[in-house]
Amino acid sequence: MSDRARHLEYVLPLSIDRNLRWRYRVLDEELPGNFRFGLLLEVIDKLAERVARNYAEQLHGDAWVVTAAIDRVLVRQVVDIERDLVCHASINHVGRTSMEVGIRVEHPGEPAAHVASCYLTMVARRSVRGEETGAELSPLRLQTDTERRRAEQAEQRRERHRLQQLALQEPPTRDEYLELARLHAAQEAPGFDGQLCGRLEVGAWERTFPEQENVPTRIFGGYLMRRAYELSSICAERLAPHRPIVAAVNRINFFHPVRLGDTLHFTSRVVYTDRSLICVEAGIERISRDRSSKALSNSCLFTFVNVDGDLTPHPVPPVFPTTYAEDARYLAAMRSCRELVAEADGRARCLLTAALGAAAAG
Repeated sequence: MSDRARHLEYVLPLSIDRNLRWRYRVLDEELPGNFRFGLLLEVIDKLAERVARNYAEQLHGDAWVVTAAIDRVLVRQVVDIERDLVCHASINHVGRTSMEVGIRVEHPGEPAAHVASCYLTMVARRSVRGEETGAELSPLRLQTDTERRRAEQAEQRRERHRLQQLALQEPPTRDEYLELARLHAAQEAPGFDGQLCGRLEVGAWERTFPEQENVPTRIFGGYLMRRAYELSSICAERLAPHRPIVAAVNRINFFHPVRLGDTLHFTSRVVYTDRSLICVEAGIERISRDRSSKALSNSCLFTFVNVDGDLTPHPVPPVFPTTYAEDARYLAAMRSCRELVAEADGRARCLLTAALGAAAAG
């Protein structure tokens, strides 16, 4: 298996391309963290697709790949819009028809800076006698200690996700029940004026067009992620006293493909807060062109941190779930954030732990 089929690199030459810098800015002013992270999600998804397709085509020349999930993007530090960004993609694990692609995002040069790492699950597909089916893949040959370490970590992530899915079906622990009870009791107090989860929601509608086609008859998954992220950022702004910047992508799941002509309904809602952190859940519902079917296409969970102009974290108001569904979303986001913090604990500094550390020190 050629090295090109397992590794790829993509460079965003921000340091020398003024037009590119302008495109990636959030605001037309100079401030730290002024970078459109949603556009980076598009780059990451396209790069993962390219390296995964290269691998699948070694055995099936007619294969294509689709994104099944993005797992745990921890942002180590904010992007410097004046420096180049390099994305390194490697295939870490190969199953029967699926692959894990790991992507490391960094600023090259001196000093080099690790911006983020992310892991995408890609699924290989092909057409057999007019029917779409999974494309079986060649086993991954692990040749170096680094490749063996990455493969082992990929297996651990798969097992962790399996256990998390089981945990979501578990009822609240005693401490979790008491936390939810406290939030509900507060709403009964005279003069309560807290932030209700049900009022922290934004939505948008749009239609898909042929120019957005990526794989046959389907819309580019990176575009969907970007739109969900941008709407979630707007939603977080409804609660953040300063400005929200992304600290983590907890997870993005792809359930059903979005096809040409579909109508999309985007919904983002604040579901949980902790000190300076804001968790926003986003969902994308697709409605077929003939309106005969609808389905949840994507679910996303993003964690933002509320910072000032110097990137100093500041607390946000607590949020209060009211309904059973809001309780469930609050609980799921709380568990996800705590797992992220536990995973990051003891590792290199990241925005998530830095924000919580600053809040504790304050």
